[in-house]
Amino acid sequence: MVDLKGQYENIKERVDSSIMNVIETTAFVNGTEVHEFQKELEQYLGVKHVIPCANGTDALQIAMMGLGLKPGDEVITADFTFAATVEVIALLQLTPVLVDVDPINFNIDIEAIKKAITPKTKAIVPVHLFGLAANMDEIMAIAEEHNLYVIEDNAQGIGADYTSKDGSKKKTGTIGHVASTSFFPSKNLGCYGDGGAIFTNDDDLAHIIRGIVNHGMYVRYHHDVVGVNSRLDSIQAAVLRAKLPHLDNYNKARIEAANKYSEAFKGIENIITPGGFDSEKNLSEKSHVFHQYTLKIKNADRDALVNHLNEKGIPCGVYYPIPLHLQKAYKDERYKEEDFTVTNQLIKEVISLPMHTELDDEQIKYITETIINFVAK
Repeated sequence: MVDLKGQYENIKERVDSSIMNVIETTAFVNGTEVHEFQKELEQYLGVKHVIPCANGTDALQIAMMGLGLKPGDEVITADFTFAATVEVIALLQLTPVLVDVDPINFNIDIEAIKKAITPKTKAIVPVHLFGLAANMDEIMAIAEEHNLYVIEDNAQGIGADYTSKDGSKKKTGTIGHVASTSFFPSKNLGCYGDGGAIFTNDDDLAHIIRGIVNHGMYVRYHHDVVGVNSRLDSIQAAVLRAKLPHLDNYNKARIEAANKYSEAFKGIENIITPGGFDSEKNLSEKSHVFHQYTLKIKNADRDALVNHLNEKGIPCGVYYPIPLHLQKAYKDERYKEEDFTVTNQLIKEVISLPMHTELDDEQIKYITETIINFVAK
């Protein structure tokens, strides 16, 4: 699914020298590489504050801790996403409120958000799923109307542009009150282990979060807030610094590969290629950076296709096979199946194809022809 070795070969010299520099200086935690990466990512995103941390799940949790959300507060998020998004809500004893997603772009459904708001609602967590920017104009308008926080889950969308209705552009992760991202190795900007970060333009919130990530300390042994131990180590920061200048090119390569996939599948009735917003609402071509390239398979056996691709040596993935509202950990009598019709259909249809910066035309041709021949049988 991801060719990390091929990507490494192209930046090997910079990565190796940066890692060796960390080892030689022994500044393994909060070293120069971390501080420089923070500044460089702030400049790239156009955001005032980047606070690095240990992983993307921590980033989400710390963002919620920084906002001062209290047990029992309701947080609305999408049913069709990875469990980390709802996991941290439950860990903080907040109340997760799962809602359905849009059938075209797979992102959180705007009307479903509106219906889910109660007097206990305090925040919305839109996920820029598979690398496609969620409809932030509508989400921010809802949040302003109801005095809610917006916490962007940008783990899959780093580098994506969001074009507002007024024509202005911002990077995903810089639009809400606070955002989180993951630098897991398979991400569009990935390190060689675990890593994450929180983004915000709010000075006061940034100050609180900087204390939370470091045991609640601003001065050593003075614990001003309840914190955690969640720091990006210097070796991972060194890798990320080597990759960050290439991120736009990485995303461009993904977009080009996605376009080639979609062109090959054009006219195949059983295959629905990834969609975005409609023409009135969208957005630049960079609004989707294709962390995943995800098809819908209609009137064909998706699971049999998965087996067929595996037999042909083609990696693929089903993200996500079980919706969050049916997961044992998050089941709740509040949830009604009729409220999740899109998600319940998507889990039967979706399949994600190999997507990375090193995909070549020969590989794409082999993958697409194998799929077309199977579904056309």
